[in-house]
Amino acid sequence: MAGADISRRGGLWRTATVIAVSGVLVVSGCAKNTDSAGPQTSNPSAPAAKVESIANTVPEAIKSTGKLIVGVNLPYAPNEYKDPNGKVIGFDVDLMDAIAQTLGLTAQYHEETDFSKIIPAIQSGTYNVGMSSFTDTREREQQVDFVTYFSAGSLWAQRAGDNIDPTNACGKKVTVESTTVQDTEELPAKNKACIDAGKPPINVLKFDNQDQAASAVAVGQADAMSADSPVTLWAIKQSGGKLVQAGSVFDSSPYGWPVKKGSPLAQSLLQALQHLIDTGQYKKIAANWGVEEGMIDKPVINGATS
Repeated sequence: MAGADISRRGGLWRTATVIAVSGVLVVSGCAKNTDSAGPQTSNPSAPAAKVESIANTVPEAIKSTGKLIVGVNLPYAPNEYKDPNGKVIGFDVDLMDAIAQTLGLTAQYHEETDFSKIIPAIQSGTYNVGMSSFTDTREREQQVDFVTYFSAGSLWAQRAGDNIDPTNACGKKVTVESTTVQDTEELPAKNKACIDAGKPPINVLKFDNQDQAASAVAVGQADAMSADSPVTLWAIKQSGGKLVQAGSVFDSSPYGWPVKKGSPLAQSLLQALQHLIDTGQYKKIAANWGVEEGMIDKPVINGATS
């Protein structure tokens, strides 16, 4: 994984699929592009109904095709990845499907796109929108507009029954996936604070992929793990009660859907998402994938915090 793409969150790359390791279902690294665990349907609740007043705001060039062309890079479980049959599924997929249905459209996913090429493809008009857990940043807002739909940060997990404090973990064994933001930024900063305070350093255990990092905690080889919040929440959901959350999400920033700068589609997506939030379908979709921690109650256009 070292030297891989820049993370959706702004640090180094992200984690991916779900596999069974040491008797516990945990989140895998970028070893494969499919998943055999977790929800296997792209609609955990009834399909969203078209809302005429919102659908009428969609630009005519898109409305006339009946399709919403979505650029996506895989895998990144539980947000977007492929099931064993090759179907694109995930939290982002369920939500985008519901958004498209609200707009009277059908989402069409172009999933073999390099992450770095999605924004240029939106600028050129190849895609209408991007859906790959993009962090809405001020730098990216100079190229495209974003509609925020989720809040992601770092989150720790521990074995059930333990009491690990992520803000005071000096002397503990903590696992991370190598080259992630948790490895390169979070844990080094916390280790420095431990040493400066005269306390024993955190014993950081680095793994090539996230399945190993989570499994080490589940089987008692480490005290806790740190990863992107959706990834940690997914590992907890799939662990069969072996893993639980330690502390709260921190260093949060918004995920957003990028659209062409100045496009009225941004307002259409925002209204559709607010409708799904108000009707409760957004919450149902998030709960199906175990990512309720990152839910928002009011989407905005260009909500970058850094």
